[in-house]
Amino acid sequence: MNPDLARFSVNQMTVKQLSLPELVDACVRLGVSNVGLWREPVQAYGVEAAAKLVRDAGLTVTTLCRGGFLTATEPVERMEALGDNHAAIEEAAALGTDTLVLVSGGLPLFSKDLHGARERIADALAVLAPYAADRGVRLAIEPLHPMYAADRCVVSTLTQALDLAERFPADQVGVAVDTYHIWWDDQAPAQIARAGAAGRIHTFQLADWTTPLPEGVLNGRGQIGDGAIDMREWKGYVEAAGYTGPIEVELFNEALWARDGHEVLAETAERFLAHVI
Repeated sequence: MNPDLARFSVNQMTVKQLSLPELVDACVRLGVSNVGLWREPVQAYGVEAAAKLVRDAGLTVTTLCRGGFLTATEPVERMEALGDNHAAIEEAAALGTDTLVLVSGGLPLFSKDLHGARERIADALAVLAPYAADRGVRLAIEPLHPMYAADRCVVSTLTQALDLAERFPADQVGVAVDTYHIWWDDQAPAQIARAGAAGRIHTFQLADWTTPLPEGVLNGRGQIGDGAIDMREWKGYVEAAGYTGPIEVELFNEALWARDGHEVLAETAERFLAHVI
């Protein structure tokens, strides 16, 4: 493995055009030792088969994305969500990762109650956190940019994420620090310090902010170095807070997906060295 890329982790969505075997092979060829996986392609390949594939290649699974979507009000929907998250925890354990990233969920249809939605997340975590801990898995609450609050994630800041996480032991529930979602927040550096002091930074993810945003805004995460975010600055914040773990690059970008995946992975590794390390 390439020692300069020792902390670099490529999230599977960054090069989703590559099959899981292609991704694993490309990582081995480039000297990349870490990958973040997504449930849907892992399920399609087979969880146990995927676990064997990455293990045999000597790769470490840094995170599994994603659990969450815990804001429903209807009892049947809430039970289904809990069941899906129990399955996600089992999958994370099978893959050998200690971190399941949670995207908490948006407002239920016709609801305007952000506070109530956040409390339902806490109710669900009370069920999920000990279940995950028993299987060696930590839950990482990921705050998403406020533009996603209505339909995807009512947790918009690290402050809100930590207020939820701190109801539970640090080795059970922490946060995902993602530059794309928090770079605009002048309170975020202090909240990173708060998270680090309690041992709650469970993963650190990178994506750049480029404009204009695409229609639908979901797939607007820019390649490292193409946008407005100072990646070294944010790396400095998490390291000052005590985080020394993998740094995962997670990009949702139609233009990148339209290119050759091997080329994109090599470029992403180069950008990591140029703009992060």
